[in-house]
Parts: sequence; structure tokens; C-alpha cells
Amino acid sequence: MAIKKLPLGKQLAYASGMIGWSIMTNIVLVMLTYFYLPPNNSGLTPLLPQLLLFGLINVLSLIQVSGRFVDALFDPFIASLSDKSENKAGRRIPFMKWAILPSVVFCCLIFCPVTKGESVYNAMGLTIALLLFFMSLTSYIIPYNALLPELTSTSVEKVKLSSYQQVGFVLGMIIAGLVNNYASFVQNTFHFADADLAVQYTIWGLCCFAGLMMLIPVLTINERQYSDSKPSHLPLLPAIKKTFSNRNFKYYLISDFSYYMALSIISSGLMYFVTVLLKLHETQGGIMMGVMVLTSLLFYPLIIYLSKTIGKKPIVMFSFGLLSLIFATIFFLGKFPVSAKVQLYALALAASFPLASLGILPNAILAEIAEREAKLTGENREGMFFAVKYLFVKLGQTLGIALFTFLTIYGKDPGNDYGLRMNGICGFVLCFLALLIFGRFKERRVRG
Repeated sequence: MAIKKLPLGKQLAYASGMIGWSIMTNIVLVMLTYFYLPPNNSGLTPLLPQLLLFGLINVLSLIQVSGRFVDALFDPFIASLSDKSENKAGRRIPFMKWAILPSVVFCCLIFCPVTKGESVYNAMGLTIALLLFFMSLTSYIIPYNALLPELTSTSVEKVKLSSYQQVGFVLGMIIAGLVNNYASFVQNTFHFADADLAVQYTIWGLCCFAGLMMLIPVLTINERQYSDSKPSHLPLLPAIKKTFSNRNFKYYLISDFSYYMALSIISSGLMYFVTVLLKLHETQGGIMMGVMVLTSLLFYPLIIYLSKTIGKKPIVMFSFGLLSLIFATIFFLGKFPVSAKVQLYALALAASFPLASLGILPNAILAEIAEREAKLTGENREGMFFAVKYLFVKLGQTLGIALFTFLTIYGKDPGNDYGLRMNGICGFVLCFLALLIFGRFKERRVRG
């Protein structure tokens, strides 16, 4: 059967799945620390004790690291099953279908503490819910991303589909970033005396909506019509070993890890930067994220054009450099001789270009790496490449969140904010390292 070219409607359906899992991922990134260890001016109830293990790691950091560690080990397993699948409906879609409901359920349970107030029981419940959520969502994300190189045949098509995918991701970021805005509306409309309850209802509703978005590509894309990929027969460990043997992929991987570690710092700290450093209302955080993401969309045509003319590598390196400078300014937030809102939105506008380019280009680059490897070896291991990528993404996110949470020990409240400011310095170092490492990446210009 001749393989059909993926039409625009199907491309948008594919991107819709990204909206769904982006919503849930960003809810956890933005709200988890803020919900369980809120600043004292938030109106929320602290739910975890600030206990330290070995005098360094607090409870929430340990929970996040443990959950992501198990999840990271689960990624290659799912990738291997997906790569080797001989399901008549395709290698990817069947996995995505069965992962949606548990992802929604466990994301909701993350924000269902066992008891109100600081308690080790909340820590135990959160650990279980977080672990099961990560494993469920991985079962969707890995096959979903492995579809990208299979649904496209040229470099231009990969960048285009990746850009639609990234639009879905940033829309998910906007929706997730407005949690406190929605919660404020819910609290005022339904006259909740409890701010925690309003946040919970908001998150549960968003999770259900996210599940519906994840269902769209499952229901609308016939994988066999648009992909001619063949099952890989490599066992799990040899597949992982061969994937890591690609030198270009290693440089890509380390820089991506460093970037996502930095990104998780700013995602976890957004509400703190707004409410503590700038002393603005928490709803300004959601508005700021919306402005940043919507502005980033304006750069998409430029990035697609530049990637065809000068290549992807120079754009990625410029973005890492700009982002490192943006992180450095976080240390001085609230101290510049302009209003807090000017500082906030200047930061949002400056970050919009790197947000766009680092959203679109890395997945397109990885799709090309996986496609080239398949041509050289005859083995279709797209799932394994994306599994290894997301293993490092998750490790980076986990260490970033853990670092942010750890630094809150040194100040996270108005008048005692040194720990928050130090996150800016850490982000600067991480993005600068990503710039240096990606400089060793050798781009193979593929036209067409």
C-alpha cells in the first residue's frame, strides 16, 4: 500500500496531542512545589514538612528525584516495546490510546493530599501518585514523539510538523500557567473559603480537558496509512547501546539535558519570582506566561525560514546564549529602577525567541538523527532515540526542580529571598554549558 502524505488536518490533529500532555506536564512543573510548599503570602496551606536528608535534600526534592528516576528507567522499556510492536493498528497509536486515562487519573491524584497540613502521609501519597503519573504519561509521550520522523519524509516537513507540535506545547504551557487565574475565578464564583480547594478543582478540570486533547490523534490518524516503518528486532540493551554510540546524538543529548534542567528551574520558580521577588499578584504569572508564549508564536515563520537558509545549529546556539543572559537577570529582579510589571514583561518578551526556537528545532534535529541512523543501519529505532532524549529531559527536569526546591531552604519568602535569586545564577551556568556543548554538534545540512 502506498504511503500517503500527512494532510494539514492530520498534522493539526497530531499537534493536539501535544496540547494535552503539555498541559499536564506543565501543571506539575509550575504548581507542584507552589502547591505543597507555598510562600507565606500565597493563601495556600503548606502540605509537606521542610525536613532535610543529610542536611541537604528536603522531602519534596527526594520525592521528585525518586519518581523521575523510576520513570527514566521505564522510558527505554516503553520505547523498546513500541519499536518492536507488530500491532496491526501500528507501532505507536495503540500505546498512546491506553495511556490516556491513567495519565489523567494520576495527575489529578497528585493534587489530592491525604490530609490538610504538613504531614509525612502527604509525602507518601504524593510519591505514589507522581510515580504512576510519570509512567503513564511516558507510555503516551515516547510513542507520540517517535511518530514525528515516521510521518514526515523531508527536513522541511520535519521542521513544519515540529513547529505545529511546538504550538501545541506552548498552548499547553499557557493553559497550565493560568491555573491560579482560573482558581481565583472559581473561588470568587463559587464562594470557596478554601483557596486550596479552588486550585484542586481547577487542576482536575484541566486534566480532563488534557485527556480529551490527547485522544484526538488517536481517533483521527490511521498510522498504517501515513507510515511505512517496520518493527525493530534488536533486544532492549543492544538497542540502547547502539543509540548511545551516535557521537552527534551525545552532544545533542547533553546540551538538551542542561537546557531542560534550567527550564525546570524557571517553570518551578515562576510563581515565586512573581509574588516574592516582584511582589505582584500571583495571577500576573499566568498573564506573563501567556504574553511570552503568544509572542513566541510570531517568531515561528522566521525560525522556519532561517533553519532552511543558515541551518538549525546557529539558531539553537544563539538561543542558548540569549537564555543564559535572561537567567542572569533573575538574580536582580525587583531591584531594577523600573516598575515590577515592566521587569516582568521585559523578561517575557526577551524569552519569547529562545522559547520558540528551542521548542521547534531540537525535535526536528533529533528526527533527522534517527532517520539517518535508520538509513545507515536498517533498524527503525525512532522510539529508542526519543526515549533516551526524554530520559535525559526528565533527569534534567528532576534535578532542576530538586535544585530549585533545595535552594528554597535559603529563602523563598518576601524579605528572605536569597534562595530564589540564586536560581537565576544556576540557570545562567546551565544555559551557558548547553551553548558550549552544542557547539561541538556537527550539523548535516539536508535540503528539501
